Amino acid sequence: MIRILFLALLTAVVLTGIGAAQSSTKTIVLVRHAEKAVVPPTEADPPLSPEGQERAQRLMKAVARKYKPHEIFATNYKRTRLTVEPTALKRGKTIQTYDPSKHADLVAKIMASKTDHYLIAGHSNTIPPLANLLAKKEIFRNLLEVEFGVFWVIRLKNGQLTKIEVFPY
Repeated sequence: MIRILFLALLTAVVLTGIGAAQSSTKTIVLVRHAEKAVVPPTEADPPLSPEGQERAQRLMKAVARKYKPHEIFATNYKRTRLTVEPTALKRGKTIQTYDPSKHADLVAKIMASKTDHYLIAGHSNTIPPLANLLAKKEIFRNLLEVEFGVFWVIRLKNGQLTKIEVFPY
């Protein structure tokens, strides 16, 4: 009798774990870096301009509390790291670096992770393709050099798109 109860309990635990894995949800916030400083052409990695620094603070106010990112990613450029730095500090998180030429690797890492809330900063020509890859359809075009001030919220359930929203900040 004890053996039957143990097997029933073990089966229930395993089935609950499978159900939880199958019903995974992800909220992924994507943002293009804020305005960069005007620097000589010889400087390949400019920081944010004062306007960009203000925008990074607005992003933190818009994202940190509402979307609560547990993992924060940025490309290996000052402008992307500085865009998400206020949010990382507010949330007590480390900014992880990703390679913007390897979106599939980043998406695979996100899908395999138990983490459910992300903030990812990139560029005018990398964030829209990443959004399209996550959505599994072509929705967004690359941004113009002067386009700043929106972030995308992509919600997935079991790897499938459930909602995309675009918000100004």
